[in-house]
Amino acid sequence: MQLINEHAVPSAYPDAGRTLEAETARLIQLIYLYAPHDGAFDQRIPGLFIGRYSRVDMDNVKTFYSPSLGIVVQGAKNITVGKEVHRIGQSDMFVTPAALPVAVQTTQASHSEPLLGVRLDLDPQRIAELVLKVYPQGLPPIHERSACYVTHADLGIVRTMSRLIEYLFHPGDAELLAPLAVDEILIRLLRSPVGVHVAEMGFADSEMQPVVKAIAWLRENFSQQIKVENLAELEHMSVSTFYKHFKSVTSMSPLQYQKALRLQEARHLMLSRQMDATTACRLVGYVSDSQFSRDYSAYFGRPPRRDVSRLLQRELIMD
Repeated sequence: MQLINEHAVPSAYPDAGRTLEAETARLIQLIYLYAPHDGAFDQRIPGLFIGRYSRVDMDNVKTFYSPSLGIVVQGAKNITVGKEVHRIGQSDMFVTPAALPVAVQTTQASHSEPLLGVRLDLDPQRIAELVLKVYPQGLPPIHERSACYVTHADLGIVRTMSRLIEYLFHPGDAELLAPLAVDEILIRLLRSPVGVHVAEMGFADSEMQPVVKAIAWLRENFSQQIKVENLAELEHMSVSTFYKHFKSVTSMSPLQYQKALRLQEARHLMLSRQMDATTACRLVGYVSDSQFSRDYSAYFGRPPRRDVSRLLQRELIMD
């Protein structure tokens, strides 16, 4: 787990402890407004998601995170990427710099005090524009990478996130002022203890960029048969160097990443289009039904038919 020392950058607010508590309470009330029951809710502001969960998960919930910033203001959860397990508690924030298949488990929640959080997608192009102002001399050396970075919530980011959600009250504010608030969040994030890792998303010459390009290719072509040698060649890197960089950013190998994409897409097809497992497995690139069933069971914990039936039944109960 890449745990960042929040004391590495001094706070701009001398009463940060007391004020952060007050701002967190404010953000909690706003989250209750826009997450009226359990679930993740996308908002009118692009890339903004608000979540509420009142039960502890017995199993990991497999999902996909875009490059994003998340803040937990109540409760706790684990995010597993590859073999990395990241524990995020109350008043923690986390950053996933790359698009990643993840497993999320709510570890602390109840009906009276549910897990509450907010997540904001990070736009690499906008980061590329802002990073030149925050790091005019270029990035300092990065000696260690992770698929997820966790640190204590920054007062300025929590305060601005609350303001961003308040803009949802008025459509005109959401359209005109939300981009300014998002920019402020990005600047504060770039100046935070995790800033250099976020900044790397916007530097064309960073070691992260070949991995980002490879991820984009995999997401577009996940149903194709691939070889790591071909991906490395696309990025003009040796196989060993490419593999090392890919795993440092994603905590998994390229083939493991592709498998997760295939399985999540197959599940989506079976749920959204009422597709049978055989058809879904062919569409995502599998040639063997038995191999698909084994991989699916290992990844989701249940064979395809039983898993989909359980999820559909849960949706009926929630409706």
